[in-house]
Amino acid sequence: MTDTVTPVTVGPGDARCPGPSTRDLILGDSTPAPAALLVESYSFSGDDDVPYEEFTSTAYAATEHDHMWSRTWQWACRHEHIPEPGDYYVYDVGDRSAIIVRGPDGSVKAFHNACLHRGTQLKPPASVGYSPKLRCPFHGWTWSLDGDLIDVPCEWDFPHVEAADFSLPEIRTGSWGGFVFVNFDDCPPELMAPSLEEYLGVLPEHFANWDLADRYVEVHIRKKLPANWKASAEAFLEAYHILETHSQSIYTAGDANAQYDVFGDHVSRFIHTIGTTSPHVPEAKRPDEQGILNMLMARKNPGYEVPEIPEGERARDVYARHMQAVLGEQYDNDFSQLSVTETIDSIEYFLFPNAFFFPGLQIPLCYRFRPDGPDPDRCIYEVLYLRPKPQSGPTPQPAEPFDLDVHDSYTTVPGLPISLGQVLDQDTANLAAQTRGFKASKKRGQTLGNYQEIRARHFQSTVRRYIAEGRGASEAPTATER
Repeated sequence: MTDTVTPVTVGPGDARCPGPSTRDLILGDSTPAPAALLVESYSFSGDDDVPYEEFTSTAYAATEHDHMWSRTWQWACRHEHIPEPGDYYVYDVGDRSAIIVRGPDGSVKAFHNACLHRGTQLKPPASVGYSPKLRCPFHGWTWSLDGDLIDVPCEWDFPHVEAADFSLPEIRTGSWGGFVFVNFDDCPPELMAPSLEEYLGVLPEHFANWDLADRYVEVHIRKKLPANWKASAEAFLEAYHILETHSQSIYTAGDANAQYDVFGDHVSRFIHTIGTTSPHVPEAKRPDEQGILNMLMARKNPGYEVPEIPEGERARDVYARHMQAVLGEQYDNDFSQLSVTETIDSIEYFLFPNAFFFPGLQIPLCYRFRPDGPDPDRCIYEVLYLRPKPQSGPTPQPAEPFDLDVHDSYTTVPGLPISLGQVLDQDTANLAAQTRGFKASKKRGQTLGNYQEIRARHFQSTVRRYIAEGRGASEAPTATER
């Protein structure tokens, strides 16, 4: 009699990659992980296609600008960008522009970047500097750092202008993790967007061990991308692309067994393990633990002697201790209290609409995507490399932005590890082809995986929710507008 195997039926979104899960791998580490990294939060959210028009339509992009970018919290700058009274930083998204200033009392305020005389921008786009007053370059109308009108040239010609009525309109601000956030919402109080504290959801709790305020900007990159801002962000919301796009990594990193979580309205996360082998690698070709460590060291830490793995330990454990020592010496810090996963894994939190935060030691990234003007096929990708502040001595000044055009390589950025630059080149090389494919495709929408691409689906759903709420639920965007 021939044995038969009864197939196991699972519900939508319940299927997982065979082999050890991310949670299993982390629980097997030589050091215990923080509780936040052992939490799992996933639920099936449907499997409908996402229309390409939501990426390519100029009308849809305008609707996002009106109803989503106007009501969401966005990181504008770091506090170290405006350390002293009079320092300012300009944050632009679409047509909106905010001047963030450090006031005489040390407080932080933000104002709409437009003169109340004839509308001229008070400070140039993306500028940063020192300005004890906010003076219009066109006619000289001037405001204090508190937003009070203090000078009108030829004031005699403006008897109809009352200074009390011409204060610069403020923009809501908030602070978390060393970042200054702004929210352009100007709705009545009963309709106002939630406070930053409420908006952040689980982030303050999950980042209790990882104070991003205790870091500094070592590298700052701004790159123009020939792609929609949402499509670009989606490329960084999943590890599904690693097998094809980053095939050099499959022997030393998990991918199909990465963990994906969604926390409330605005936060999602993946955990992608380093020092393990992809489930895609056939058993016969899988390196042993020493082989994994050898490859990790050769690629990420060339020049260091590869240690022998003690019995009962894994490549992950040894590599984590190595990185703690190397980076501890480099940045005058003691990282020995960190767990294996905090040290080496790719742990990425996303805060809607456009901010990514990596709390880990080896991958200290933060980045964001913004529309580059009204063209839905163009966006700006901004990357910060946040390193821990030294325990002694002065904190380095934040790096100046290094600007890259569409075809410039990240490997040309001073201070950025070459290996990371190569990965970022691989990540963004697909985007132009994807943009062209959106328009060439007979099939009119993208089909997402139920689990590995849940964060992309949650992202798109949240965009639609903001648009629907802004227009009124009965006026949700039509298919043609999408």
